[in-house]
Amino acid sequence: MEEPPENLTTRRQAKLAWIAKTDPTLHRAYLLKEGLRLVFQLEYPEAVEALEAWIGWDRRCRIPTFVDLQRRIVKHKVSISPPLSTACPMAASSRSTPKIRLITRVAFGFKSSDALIALAMLNIGGHRPVLPGRK
Repeated sequence: MEEPPENLTTRRQAKLAWIAKTDPTLHRAYLLKEGLRLVFQLEYPEAVEALEAWIGWDRRCRIPTFVDLQRRIVKHKVSISPPLSTACPMAASSRSTPKIRLITRVAFGFKSSDALIALAMLNIGGHRPVLPGRK
């Protein structure tokens, strides 16, 4: 189920309710996944609070994979916090996907991936160097 809970069809809601009754661990894993997904949709101050709440909830879940994920998030929290403040909306990243594919096709003749990265940064990254003789 890749749809957010608010967009679930009646049939999928019934299936989720059935999973909650028959396999509480799987249902808890689904809720943890949705909670973490929500963190990256919120604005910065709320996202930090939601991440802290998620970490606390995850510490008590006893699902080994999620406990490991929580430990990694805590270990790298300093690196995770800045992207939360400049989170790229999904629509913006999906708009750049066709551009990246086109740039990749253009870069097929290059010998290294550095040229592809440089082209992507010039076209999409907003890095516009001043060329000699131009303003």
